[in-house]
Amino acid sequence: MDLDDIAARLGVPVEEVERVHRLAGDRPSAPLPARADAPAILDRLAVRPDDAAEIVAGWPDPDSPLWTPELRWLLDRSTALVRADLGGVEWLSPGPELPRDRGPAWRHLYVYGYLALLDVVTGYHRDHGIADGVTWATLADLGRNLAIDRRMHGEGWPVMQSWLTLHARGGLYELGRLQHERGGTAIGLHIPDAGPMTPAAVDASLDEAREFFPRHFPDEHYTEFSCGSWLLDPQLRDYLPEDSNIIRFQRRFALQPHVPQDGPDADVEVRRFAFRTLSTPLDQLPRRTGLQRAIIDHLAAGGHWHWRHGRFPI
Repeated sequence: MDLDDIAARLGVPVEEVERVHRLAGDRPSAPLPARADAPAILDRLAVRPDDAAEIVAGWPDPDSPLWTPELRWLLDRSTALVRADLGGVEWLSPGPELPRDRGPAWRHLYVYGYLALLDVVTGYHRDHGIADGVTWATLADLGRNLAIDRRMHGEGWPVMQSWLTLHARGGLYELGRLQHERGGTAIGLHIPDAGPMTPAAVDASLDEAREFFPRHFPDEHYTEFSCGSWLLDPQLRDYLPEDSNIIRFQRRFALQPHVPQDGPDADVEVRRFAFRTLSTPLDQLPRRTGLQRAIIDHLAAGGHWHWRHGRFPI
């Protein structure tokens, strides 16, 4: 198919289609699991029943009228693009953001790509001696993110479709309370929505990582843990008690100087994480927790939150 025609039919800029074509080239894609196996696989990936039903209903069967030639092209080449970077650790967009109100094929196209890559990434894990428990705990972030997106009425997915390519390439591992991202000389820490971030839970996750990476990636040499997050913003100390889990997490890090525009818009990210909405007016947001009250009060007073980066030695 002509790339201009594909872009027009998808309703996306041609530059984004050209990027997928360039990065995927003629590299191999990966086949989807059999539709009959989908319910069990989705359950193992912690996908909620309502999301799973949508995904199965939109399955890219060869005779499905939902799947136009341009959608099939994008699914095939996007999957090839991600597969070509197996083992990669950089942020990677799998393709253009699609108008997701046009049905399950459009809404879940990158989910089908993720599912197609399961055999590829689980094989990569096995080659590195990684236990099945870690593999499936890591990959089950799909279900968590789909549930968040559903709660956010679709506002959460544009970031998440790129985020999940780290999991599909073997670049990130969920070890207890934290997710750990490979790259450079620092293990990047991420904080999933998975309950209280107690010091004991964080310590256990860090200890597991200290053993995990030398064992499974012996050619990579890490000297630090790093994190980039609005949770490291020192302004939170003006609102939260010193013994709160967030402040105790902050204290682990030596903060780098604040650089405006270095990272995503923290005012958006605090809303995404703490309230799971980007469109609810400030005065209508819930104030159930100390963190929620801190976020609202700071923004209502005209303040802004900052994305901060910090490190501490392994």
